[in-house]
Amino acid sequence: MPRRRATTESEAPRRFVAVAEIARAHGIQGELRLKLYHEGSDLLAERPTLKLRLPDGTERGAEITSVRSANKAVLARLAGVTDRDAAEALRGAVLLVPRDEFPPLEEGEFYACDIEGARAELASGEVVGRVLALASYPTCEVLVVERADGGKLEVPLLDDYVASVDTQAGLVRLVTIDGLT
Repeated sequence: MPRRRATTESEAPRRFVAVAEIARAHGIQGELRLKLYHEGSDLLAERPTLKLRLPDGTERGAEITSVRSANKAVLARLAGVTDRDAAEALRGAVLLVPRDEFPPLEEGEFYACDIEGARAELASGEVVGRVLALASYPTCEVLVVERADGGKLEVPLLDDYVASVDTQAGLVRLVTIDGLT
């Protein structure tokens, strides 16, 4: 019986992460107004590898030729998009970037995409649920956790509630959920 060899990291498919959505065309020369999922990010200015997920769900490669800020907006040009009609046809498309092209993080930091799907559990080992997303509010960020019963729980990303986040293990250890609904 032939032996199967392990897949190495370089052979594993790249994981693409949604970073922005095309909100609308800007002007008549094909420029696009983007809605960034993380407002402070300048990742697209680095012109990373890019995929477009079109509104019909199909994906295709794309190339950023320019990015600029204008009046609290991010405007971008993509290769081959040269007029308003072509830009307008991309409305609602999502821009995806390989996770391995994200900038490195400081100690103790993590990207939201790295904890989506993580198991949330108390120090006792009791499983609270799975992390669906990270939501930002004016006062703090919260982990949106889906409970086994289908309900959702928002856990403030504060030391009083979150003991540790281990992205490698896919585990968020919680201090408590007392007082949360």
